[in-house]
Amino acid sequence: MSTPRFDKIGYWSEVKLDIVRKYAQAYSTILSAQSRPSLHHVYIDGFAGAGVAVARSTGEFVPGSPLNALGIEPPFREFHLIDLDGDKLDHLRDIVGDRKDVHLYRGDCNGVLLDEVFPQVLFEQYRRGLCLLDPYGLHLRWDVIERAGKMGTIDMFLNFPTMDMNMNVLWSDPSAVDPEQAARLTAFWGDESWREAAYRKEPTLFGEEDAKTDNETVAAAFRERLRKVAGFARVPEPVPMRNSRGAIVYYLFFASQRNVAEDIVTNIFDSYRDRRPTG
Repeated sequence: MSTPRFDKIGYWSEVKLDIVRKYAQAYSTILSAQSRPSLHHVYIDGFAGAGVAVARSTGEFVPGSPLNALGIEPPFREFHLIDLDGDKLDHLRDIVGDRKDVHLYRGDCNGVLLDEVFPQVLFEQYRRGLCLLDPYGLHLRWDVIERAGKMGTIDMFLNFPTMDMNMNVLWSDPSAVDPEQAARLTAFWGDESWREAAYRKEPTLFGEEDAKTDNETVAAAFRERLRKVAGFARVPEPVPMRNSRGAIVYYLFFASQRNVAEDIVTNIFDSYRDRRPTG
């Protein structure tokens, strides 16, 4: 087994881990206490990584989202952890050990979630799941997001990769964008309606031309899509995650079917929304 390249994470990635951990704690506490009917609740991580990461601020190892979830009390009933990188997954396996409640999958999470994991979280079987989808960029397909919404059993945290979109697709001149890059955004968004969110028509001396909108407009359109197309009943305003220069790298979205879930996450989001790095 090769030693994996551990992800180096900054301030906002550590904030994201805190947000997910705090909600996971509340989620597991509530569902563990429910008895009529008793629910079988699971944790799902589509981009689980090596289990630990390196904090840029200190150079020290910090637990990743899977280890945070594994430490929740009362515990989740099962854990479904997925990663495409075999070295990272092997490292995670070494940390986890031989636990019967932990299921590791090597592969593209798009197929693994649809074919192997989501079918184990069915409403009629009294199963529920908290799912973290935290890709580095446009590596997620809309059909996964939509399936999670239509199932009615999934609470979801989602990384909306704004920086990847802006660097590779959402250019000031849309005609100059590589069609393969545009297709990546279409796969993530589910159709080409992202163009309506990202550009507006503006009059010029030479007729109407496409003018780029801003990050907030694109994120708001995706929030509506999670509600109206994917079918999530509750989608609070996402939290923008920024780099050291203040630029938005991604938005952290949450989506659920339950009012109480939205209330809990909104309180957590609001406690972090205006924070800035102190170092």
